[in-house]
Amino acid sequence: MSTVQPAVRPIPAGMTAVTPHLVCAGAARAIDFYTRAFGAVETGRLPGPDGRLWHAQITIGGAPLMLVDAFPEMGSLDPLALKGSPVTIHLYVEDVDATVGRAVEAGARVTMPVADMFWGDRYGQLEDPFGHRWSVATHLRDLSPEEIAAGAAAMAADCK
Repeated sequence: MSTVQPAVRPIPAGMTAVTPHLVCAGAARAIDFYTRAFGAVETGRLPGPDGRLWHAQITIGGAPLMLVDAFPEMGSLDPLALKGSPVTIHLYVEDVDATVGRAVEAGARVTMPVADMFWGDRYGQLEDPFGHRWSVATHLRDLSPEEIAAGAAAMAADCK
């Protein structure tokens, strides 16, 4: 029998080097919302003695996302307590219009309507009921850097 232990992976299986970790006022409700809105799959949940979630994990489109309940007594505040978030999570999906529609039905608020964009995506933005901002897109066409720059210049000229 070998006593050699297998090497531990520095990034665990199923995780990515960068993984969003969202603080939510009501993480269990957030899991329900992300399941309805974005097709999330719950992969783990660790409730604390008072019922708040110490840790939870879901995947959306195969990408991991960690969640935790707000613990203001420990300085862990959610976007609603902070009156907003400067962070936007980007989500690519097969059908941006259908996904944004489901998110709105589940309780999200559109902050930028879905439209075709100069960089080749159909794109929109929303805020979920927990104060987290999302941009949602479906890639429609591949463009060169020059085509994207020309589209950006045209948009900027239209904004004047």
